[in-house]
Amino acid sequence: MSQPSPSRPVRTRFAPSPTGYLHIGGARTALFSWAFARRHGGSFILRIEDTDVARSTPEAVQAILDGMNWLGLAHDEGPFYQMQRMARYKEVIQQMLAAGTAYHCYMSPEELDRIREEQRARGEKPRYDGRWRPEAGKALPQPPAGVQPVVRFRNPVDGAVAWDDLVKGRIEIANAELDDFIIARADGTPTYNFCVVVDDWDMGITHVIRGDDHVNNTPRQINVLRALGAEVPLYAHLSMILGDDGTKLSKRHGAVSVMQYDDDGYLPDAVINYLARLGWSHGDDEVFSRQQFVEWFDLDHITPSAAQFNTEKLNWLNAQYIKKADDGFLAAQAANRLARRGVNPETGVSLEAVVALYKDRVANLNELADAAELFVADVHPAPEVIGQHMNDAAKAALASLRGRLAGAEWNKTALSQAIKDTMAEHGLKMPQVAIPLRVVVLGVPQTPSIDAVLEVLGRERVLMRLDRHL
Repeated sequence: MSQPSPSRPVRTRFAPSPTGYLHIGGARTALFSWAFARRHGGSFILRIEDTDVARSTPEAVQAILDGMNWLGLAHDEGPFYQMQRMARYKEVIQQMLAAGTAYHCYMSPEELDRIREEQRARGEKPRYDGRWRPEAGKALPQPPAGVQPVVRFRNPVDGAVAWDDLVKGRIEIANAELDDFIIARADGTPTYNFCVVVDDWDMGITHVIRGDDHVNNTPRQINVLRALGAEVPLYAHLSMILGDDGTKLSKRHGAVSVMQYDDDGYLPDAVINYLARLGWSHGDDEVFSRQQFVEWFDLDHITPSAAQFNTEKLNWLNAQYIKKADDGFLAAQAANRLARRGVNPETGVSLEAVVALYKDRVANLNELADAAELFVADVHPAPEVIGQHMNDAAKAALASLRGRLAGAEWNKTALSQAIKDTMAEHGLKMPQVAIPLRVVVLGVPQTPSIDAVLEVLGRERVLMRLDRHL
């Protein structure tokens, strides 16, 4: 069902409104639209639906572009801005008025509100009553003086509008349920449902992949497309994403700007992998590359039920990507984060060596930067940590160890032997020497293997930090 028609190259679009940032739900829609176009050698179009002038902002447009760029979802055409296409929308409205598929309506908003209240009082569905709709043999009222009319679409009254949704299956809605909706306001500005139709028509969109909050818009849009004689695209409506607790996604669990994930230390490829699994699956595969996703992706395996966001799973997946990442790449990421904190990463300690020690132990890039900071910045262990781990026996052992380290070869084997010789001299077990040593040189009681930590820190730093506490 989701296979494209051989006569039309696949063309998908992502069409966000710039009234806020790009969030996870929008990012998943963009990903699925992008992947479907890539899978079928088609084109992915970016369209900015900025007709809500009161709420659209240049900052929100930039946030969308930044989010798409960070995720690596490159568009083939666009971005197109609806506000720059006003002349085209007005041209089509004039054509529809001439063809009789649209008409002027002079009913005031106050009059419409009153009619709807009366309908509700009678237990009827509130709707426009069609009084300005031209019909054969019907006498229309005299247009009131000084009133700018809206333009309404002349929706079919009989039959039904139906489509085979590529996610939800067959959907059918009686035309009697749809009233003649406004396609241009009194000031001449076209409405959302109309602009979308003209854009999809002009841009040759073959597959509309979007959230299921648009299902109610689809029958109206299909009817307008048919009135224009345009080919109707195939529709795939994605179910919503729920939060960890099963409720609607909110800011406390994932409905934040995509760029927040960058700030929080996630890798874009990990986020892409995670988004791919939100409502779509390929067998039991959990970790896969962007290229594999494109090769596997289809609309047949998108679940029609809601997907649930799982922060724990995202953190696990991010950790897998960090483990597999190149040390040089991770070192650069850590350096950037340190620089943003005002910490100079260029101190002679190899960040690549630090990354190699910690990449299997962290869940995000910020934790990696935290670890790197212990190596490159001046470390001052908390007094309570010193008090807990530094007793007289530990101080005596570290003083002996300091003497051995001063003349030792600086490699893991020699450093490990110096620690063992100190343990034997003082009759102590490994934790009784290693934990105080960790606290003194890195400020924390838990680190990777202590001989590897000392090797990366370097002789000068290790001796200086030991001296400070002895």
